[in-house]
Amino acid sequence: MLRSILAVLLAASLWFVLPISLSPACAGPFLERWQARMAAREAEGRVAPDAEYAYGADPLQTLDVWQARGGRAAPLIVFVHGGGWKRGDKRNATGAAKVEHLLAQGYAFASIDYRLVPAATVEQQAADVAAAVAWLRNNAGRLGIDASRIVLMGHSAGAHLVALVGTDPRYLSAARLTLRDVSGFIALDGACYDVARQIADSGRFMLDTYVQAFGTDPVRQRVLSPTLQAAKPNAPAFLILHVDRADGKAQSEALGAALMQAGTPAEVAAVAGTGLRGHIEINRDLGDAGHPATAIVDAWLRRTIGTK
Repeated sequence: MLRSILAVLLAASLWFVLPISLSPACAGPFLERWQARMAAREAEGRVAPDAEYAYGADPLQTLDVWQARGGRAAPLIVFVHGGGWKRGDKRNATGAAKVEHLLAQGYAFASIDYRLVPAATVEQQAADVAAAVAWLRNNAGRLGIDASRIVLMGHSAGAHLVALVGTDPRYLSAARLTLRDVSGFIALDGACYDVARQIADSGRFMLDTYVQAFGTDPVRQRVLSPTLQAAKPNAPAFLILHVDRADGKAQSEALGAALMQAGTPAEVAAVAGTGLRGHIEINRDLGDAGHPATAIVDAWLRRTIGTK
């Protein structure tokens, strides 16, 4: 017990001494483990999924589904967790209020696991995201999902993955889908939309995590950078949110600008919250009426896929 209390106090103190430029998407191992423990605690008492399904053969290729209320085909939000591409879990990363709020709005909800670095590559992770969407579309009838209204939402490293799937058509194509088979993409305080720039701006503290995920080959880094893949074709619509972090702000604005230059509708919005604390809160508190991201996401979803 004492060890757990000390860990929480230490992590809380780090919120105030870490530079705002630190990318929480790839925070150090201690902070990632701490975030996972906090998320697991918050998961207690939360509405449980209706079922878990496998969308592939690997043990991590699974997803949870919460069917919409009301017994009719509903638009679907598919959530992709963060964790620096090497950690995270579909059940402890959905936030405290997100699922209940979206169900109350008339949506179905799914949260996916995907294979993790270093056992898998970022390319395979993006392929997993696309494969999960394909599985959900193929099983839409029995799950009560409107296959024509699906939005992909990701936080942190998950935001990078959904943005990559939404800008590089090869991932959905390999899953026998097109970019038009997903109505829109929501990126919550992501990083590495431009991998080389993220590495240059992040300093030595984050270098090992980025290199583990993206390697040092500039050609590969470019291919895995949604901002640099944002020429047409792209998915139909993007919502890109960021808190007050220097790198997160720069990366989000650059991605939005690249998409809009290509003629792709993209909204970029800053929401309250600073540094690592804000990065955690935008995911943990999304769905809480008191968090500013909730109203922004609600309005965007109504415009993009409607609601009850």
